[in-house]
Amino acid sequence: MNNYLVIYEPGEHNWSAFSPDVPGCVATGKTCEQTERNFQEALTLHLEALAEDNEEIPAPSGIMAGYVSVPATLAHKGPAARRETARIS
Repeated sequence: MNNYLVIYEPGEHNWSAFSPDVPGCVATGKTCEQTERNFQEALTLHLEALAEDNEEIPAPSGIMAGYVSVPATLAHKGPAARRETARIS
């Protein structure tokens, strides 16, 4: 079993998904869960088509993604916030 990194992006009315490891393979859906199912199907079909055309099947890069939490107040202490404060003073 190969595990490919997939990026899920919310849109205004739907979700989309792509894998940096497999250029050209994308999927959409009304929900993130539907998009995940659609992408799994799209990826399977995409890799099957590559194999049928005797093209190289991209290997998973092994890249992983995750989240790290920081206090929300830190977002207001970056360089942009300091410049704004400087203008007000």
